[in-house]
Amino acid sequence: MTDSKYFTTTKKGEIFELKAELNSDKKEKKKEAVKKVIASMTVGKDVSALFPDVVNCMQTDNLELKKLVYLYLMNYAKSQPDMAIMAVNTFVKDCEDPNPLIRALAVRTMGCIRVDKITEYLCEPLRKCLKDEDPYVRKTAAVCVAKLHDINAQLVEDQGFLDTLKDLISDSNPMVVANAVAALSEIAESHPNSNLLDLNFQTINKLLTALNECTEWGQIFILDCLANYSPKDDREAQSICERVTPRLSHANSAVVLSAVKVLMKFMEMLSKDLDYYGTLLKKLAPPLVTLLSAEPELQYVALRNINLIVQKRPEILKHEMKVFFVKYNDPIYVKLEKLDIMIRLASQANIAQVLAELKEYATEVDVDFVRKAVRAIGRCAIKVEQSAERCVSTLLDLIQTKVNYVVQEAIVVIKDIFRKYPNKYESVIATLCENLDSLDEPEARAAMIWIVGEYAERIDNADELLESFLEGFHDESTQVQLQLLTAIVKLFLKKPTETQELVQQVLSLATQDSDNPDLRDRGYIYWRLLSTDPVAAKEVVLAEKPLISEETDLIEPTLLDELICHIGTLASVYHKPPSAFVEGSRGVQHKRLPPRSGSNESTESPDVTATAAPQAAEQQPAVIPSQGDLLGDLLNLDLGPSVNVPPIPSSTVQMGAMDLLGGGLDSLLGGDIGGSPAIGAGYGTPAVMPASLNATVGGGLGDLFDLAGGMGVPSGSYVAPKTIWLPAAKAKGLEISGTFSRRMGHIYMDLTLMNKAMQVMSDFAIQFNKNSFGMVPAAPLQINAPLTPNQTIEASLLLHTVGAVMKMDPLTNLQVAVKNNIDVFYFSCLYPINILFLEEGKLDRQIFLATWKDIPNENEVQFQIKDCHLNADAVTDKLFNNNIFTVAKRNVEGQDMLYQSLKLSNGIWVLAELRIQPGNPNYTDLELSLKCRAAGVTQHVFQAYEIMLKN
Repeated sequence: MTDSKYFTTTKKGEIFELKAELNSDKKEKKKEAVKKVIASMTVGKDVSALFPDVVNCMQTDNLELKKLVYLYLMNYAKSQPDMAIMAVNTFVKDCEDPNPLIRALAVRTMGCIRVDKITEYLCEPLRKCLKDEDPYVRKTAAVCVAKLHDINAQLVEDQGFLDTLKDLISDSNPMVVANAVAALSEIAESHPNSNLLDLNFQTINKLLTALNECTEWGQIFILDCLANYSPKDDREAQSICERVTPRLSHANSAVVLSAVKVLMKFMEMLSKDLDYYGTLLKKLAPPLVTLLSAEPELQYVALRNINLIVQKRPEILKHEMKVFFVKYNDPIYVKLEKLDIMIRLASQANIAQVLAELKEYATEVDVDFVRKAVRAIGRCAIKVEQSAERCVSTLLDLIQTKVNYVVQEAIVVIKDIFRKYPNKYESVIATLCENLDSLDEPEARAAMIWIVGEYAERIDNADELLESFLEGFHDESTQVQLQLLTAIVKLFLKKPTETQELVQQVLSLATQDSDNPDLRDRGYIYWRLLSTDPVAAKEVVLAEKPLISEETDLIEPTLLDELICHIGTLASVYHKPPSAFVEGSRGVQHKRLPPRSGSNESTESPDVTATAAPQAAEQQPAVIPSQGDLLGDLLNLDLGPSVNVPPIPSSTVQMGAMDLLGGGLDSLLGGDIGGSPAIGAGYGTPAVMPASLNATVGGGLGDLFDLAGGMGVPSGSYVAPKTIWLPAAKAKGLEISGTFSRRMGHIYMDLTLMNKAMQVMSDFAIQFNKNSFGMVPAAPLQINAPLTPNQTIEASLLLHTVGAVMKMDPLTNLQVAVKNNIDVFYFSCLYPINILFLEEGKLDRQIFLATWKDIPNENEVQFQIKDCHLNADAVTDKLFNNNIFTVAKRNVEGQDMLYQSLKLSNGIWVLAELRIQPGNPNYTDLELSLKCRAAGVTQHVFQAYEIMLKN
């Protein structure tokens, strides 16, 4: 009967019965009992109560029983470390057993029991096993060193195990060599600067000798190690390539890809004139083709790797186009990858074949695949000029099918063909215009609008076509709105007399009725251009466009070189470097190809560039968040001129002079409009403010700037008391408490680290996740001395705001990783937003008023600060110390009104109005009104006000 019977029992009181069976004198009964325990453990039952009884069963000669007990030990040792120590004696004894299988089993289990208390007892047995006469034991012990290093790196180094591992590279048994290489590589990955694998010609020779004899996984370890070696010259590179080439015919696809990686890397050093170089190219093609006859999942991995290889060296597979033709039963993910490679390999020699295939694919039933096929036809036209005409006629045939999604994709790619070959295929525009009504996808609509705007002079009813799109302007996607705005401006510049109303309509829609900052800014730019200098507008908007490049989706060369060094790994499937998706304690090393044969490229180590990077970051004056970041886009609205703008006359303010937050339309045009008579007088209006800012307006904002400002430098800002961020229970005895402060214009993270464990802690490092304001450590965490048990260390970490931006929830959330010699620990904390208030946050009074008026009223938020017993002067001083600057102060109907401004580190301005009831003991609440373009910030600014005024 099979062992499945152990999983079927549902008896109650089972633990008690098992306890009795485990202590039975009969060996068979004991074995049965242990099997039942393992079965219960496997299905998730807690059988940790049986720990001492199971450990007693270790004293046996039966290999099967011993394996089961060891399995149980590995699972429960972490939760029962004190009990696990009972098993140490048996481990030591088993490591001297005459049976090598038992010796290996003992050392393997020791490595898997990740309990600090036990590790020091394991050193002696491990040392013996590393020098064991049996290779099976040695190879198992080699891997155990890597596991032990992960638990306690210092112990491994002190015991000299790393030197023993290096000696094992010269072992007579190839599997021992392979495991020693694997262990050293693993350790080297977590300590990139340790130079453990000090590869030289002699070592490489030993590895190449072992390569022929070890198992497939051993071969992969050795090949991956070889890929990290840099030969001293092309002769050595060729010699290694010759000895690695036989691996290309291996049955295991992982071995093949690892061999391809080594060859691709070392080929860089070979001269293209060598006969051997040509031979190697020919040898690389068949194994890659063979990989495509495997099951679909393997095919996909192979295709992703081939995609990289083809981008680096298209000549390898240039004669193998047919293997990438799609089969009817290929899964969609394989089809799309094959299609991508077909386009990369397309050339004048095979374009007829490729086009015939692509036309066939465009009639398939799978919508995604058909779309990609139609795009592929367009890419072929752009890549192979001689085929452009055939591609265009193929696309026209597809448009005639009237299949909606085919038509839309065809229009998108024809737009690119027009960009590549201007004034060549414009005769097809009429056919495209017939399909205008069927377009419902943003990309296709945008492409069609671009075509109409670009070739407006050739289309008689271009204004009608664009007007039809304009009817539902606000329902369109941003892509279509931007394209429509540009197209109508182009049309106006080509046919000014007929389209004046149309251009005014679209500019009004884009600037006054739109919430989208990109659209509004573009509208303002066009409006100002047209109103001030139509000739310049023509030169800008109708400028000759550069031809588009052949391949728009090629991977950037330095990234491609790095990915070639990672062929056969996840990086080659994701097409991303490991640093983009590997998290945790391992330092990810950036790999790169050796310098090309005959090039003067430096062979310095990558570390040189790594150390230069932080300095470069420090010199960088400002970091603009990437466009993809929601918060970056949101906050860019508030990026205005620096505060020390030239003084503005007090009688009138022309908004055009200081458009801090992207003001109204007239503010941009700034005065009377000159220029073409085609742009009528109604096109723009004078941009003078309706009244003097100093004129008295009863109780309004106009008269609030009667007082002179003038403040010095803040003397000291509010610092919150330290709180525990990482409790010792969650961090193996390390307790971290801290707070944030702003001192002398810099942000600091003030930490207290306390060691509540029984062991020394060292090698501290800290890292932040992307956050809302791009906060990153400006330098490594400096903990110079090891942290002994019960010791406390204070540390102050300087922070910069030049990191990557990602909107967090809540906005001021900061996710932190702290590493030490024990493990990596994660926690999150909230920083007070006032640490981001800049010293240059004081606005000029005139600018304050204009800005306040310009921010929409719906962005104004009211708050109450309860029970605050401070007068206006005390409030002003307190807030000034925290970089909130009082621009002006007034007294209205017995209330003190403070008008204040502050600026955040990423350029956001926040304006405030604070009402105080002086000398009224019954009314101690302050009323605060905040105005800001980025609405998500105001709640946090209010909290900062409340905390600072009450502490």
